[in-house]
This record gives sequence, C-alpha cells and structure tokens, in this order.
Amino acid sequence: MSLGTRILNSIVAALLPLFLTCAMASALDVEKLDGLFTRLQSAGADEAARIEREIWIEWSKSGSPAMDLLLQRGRDAMSLGDYKTAVEHFTAIIDHSPEFAEAWNARATAYYNSGDYGPSVADIAQVLVLNPRHFGALSGFGAILEETGKTDQALEVYRAALAVHPHLQGVLDAVSRLETQAEGQEL
Repeated sequence: MSLGTRILNSIVAALLPLFLTCAMASALDVEKLDGLFTRLQSAGADEAARIEREIWIEWSKSGSPAMDLLLQRGRDAMSLGDYKTAVEHFTAIIDHSPEFAEAWNARATAYYNSGDYGPSVADIAQVLVLNPRHFGALSGFGAILEETGKTDQALEVYRAALAVHPHLQGVLDAVSRLETQAEGQEL
C-alpha cells in the first residue's frame, strides 16, 4: 500500500465518526420536524403558533455558525428594507450551502419584497424541491399568483399550504377571499 493511500485511509478513518454523527444529527432533525408537523395537524391555535415557531427555528439551522450569521444579517437587512443587501447575504449562503432551503426561502422573500417576482418564484421552486413542506414558500407562491391575477392557481397553492399547516391565518383569509370572489363570478 502506498504512502498516499495509507494517509487517505487514515484521514477517512478519522473523519468517518464525524460524518456519521452529522448524518445522525440530520436524521434527528427530520424526526423532530416530522413530529412537529404531526402535532401541527391536530393542534389548537395557540399550540400551533408555538409549533410553527419551533419549525422555523429548525428550518433556520444551517449547521454552520458563519451561515447562520449571514442568514441573520440578511434578515436584518430585509427588516430595514435593504433588499439588495439581503439578497447578497442570502446568495452568499446559497453559493456555499445550496442544500440549505431556508437561504433560498429568505432570498425568495427578499426578491418578493422588492417586486422581483420572477427570481422569487425561481427560488421558491428550489425551496420546495429541498423542503416540500415549506408552508412559508407555498404561502409566498400563492401570494405571487394572486397578485398577478392567477387566482385559481393561487387558491390551489394556498390549499396546499393549509394541508401542511392548517392554522395559517393569512392563508385562511386568502382562501376565504378567493372562494368568495369565485362564487361571485359564478353568479
């Protein structure tokens, strides 16, 4: 066995426990999220709000303090209305961790808030590929569809969001509003 092969084997052996620990931690997060989503289906309004906060906390964990800091800086920029800076922060995260769905969702929100619906929809699509239960992305997509006059599609997407999170008040209001509009058009 060559020296290079022995060194590589040593490195793999040293890092394997770390990789297994990370894989198990990810599995635990999935189990935790599965439990939260199960509880969400039958929760009352107050409990649903607490569960939703727990879900957002889990979704916001990138696994990297540096990425978490960038996420927070992007959110801070967004709260100040500085969407360009927010997009830059979220893009930096995506460049380094393209599997981190919440970075895509945050950037989609920044694009939406700045009126850039095309890039927002593209990012929402990526969020939903990575995290099909992302009720925030579904809600945002429904809002874009509604704002662009695609009310039938918006209603479908809003209903999909409610299937995941039945207590989203803004989405419940939107469904009611769109159903009322549809009934008025049928008369």
